Amino acid sequence: MRQGSRGDGQRGPMQLHPDWLVPDWPAPAHVHAVCTSRHGGVSKPPFDSLNLGQPSGDDAQAVDLNRARLDAALGFQVNYLSQVHGTRSVVLERPVPPGSVEADACTSVTSGVVCAMRVADCLPVLLTDTAGRVVAAAHAGWRGLAHGVLESNFLQFAGLLGAAATPAALEALAQQTLAWLGPCIGPTAFEVGPEVRAAFVHHDAEAAACFSPLPGDKWLADLAALARLRLRALGVARFYGNDSGASWCTFINPSRFFSHRRDNIALGGSGRMAACIWLA
Repeated sequence: MRQGSRGDGQRGPMQLHPDWLVPDWPAPAHVHAVCTSRHGGVSKPPFDSLNLGQPSGDDAQAVDLNRARLDAALGFQVNYLSQVHGTRSVVLERPVPPGSVEADACTSVTSGVVCAMRVADCLPVLLTDTAGRVVAAAHAGWRGLAHGVLESNFLQFAGLLGAAATPAALEALAQQTLAWLGPCIGPTAFEVGPEVRAAFVHHDAEAAACFSPLPGDKWLADLAALARLRLRALGVARFYGNDSGASWCTFINPSRFFSHRRDNIALGGSGRMAACIWLA
C-alpha cells in the first residue's frame, strides 16, 4: 500500500500525513483519494491520535480539531454522514453538516465535494470510473455488505452517468469502474456466528469460500473477499488496495489502525479513520 505525502499520487498542494494511505490505482489525475490512519491528530489515548468519530467517547473538541486538520490537508470539507450499517446511498451535490444525512454510501459528480466513510474494522470501498466522471464511497460492514450497500451505491453511481438500469448498460459501466478497498478487520481476526455466514451463502453459494470454521460453530470471515465477490457479481473486476493480506488488517495492526473490536475490549473505546474520495 502507498503512503501519503505531496507528490506520491495526489496532485496539487495537499499536505497529507506520511502514514495515511493513498490508493495506488490508475484513476485520472483529477480524482483524489486518501484513507487516514490513526496518526496525525490531537486526541489522547485510547483515541490517539487522529480520531474522526463523533460521538465516540472522545473529547468533542479534539475530534473537531482532528476533522479541521483533515479538511486543511485536503483543501476541502469532508462530509461525515450518519452511518447506521444500512444500504442507503445518497448523492452529494454540496457540503453537508456532519451527521445530518443518514446513509452508508454516497456518490458525487461535483468538484470539491468529498465523499467519505468513517471506519474502524468495517471496510471502506471507493469507486470511480476510468474517465473520472463520478466518485463514490461505501461503508461495508458485514450487515451493509450482506444486505446490498455496494449494489445500492453502484446503481446510483451508474445513474449519475446516465446508464440505464439494464444488464447490458450496467455491465459496460462496470468494465470501466475502478474499486479501491481500504483497511478492515482481516480474515484471521473477524470471528462471526453462523447467522453471518448464512446471510452471505444464501445470497451466493460462492461466499462459503470466504469463511473458515472455528470450534463452537463460529467462523472467521474474510470481509474484503466478500466485498470483491459482490463487486464481481456487478461486473466490477478492477480491484485495488486490500487483498486480504495481514498489512490491511485493522485488528492486528494497532500501531497504525483503529479497531472497534480490539480497542473496545482492551481500552474501552476506539477512534475512527476516514476514507475519502473527490473530484478536483
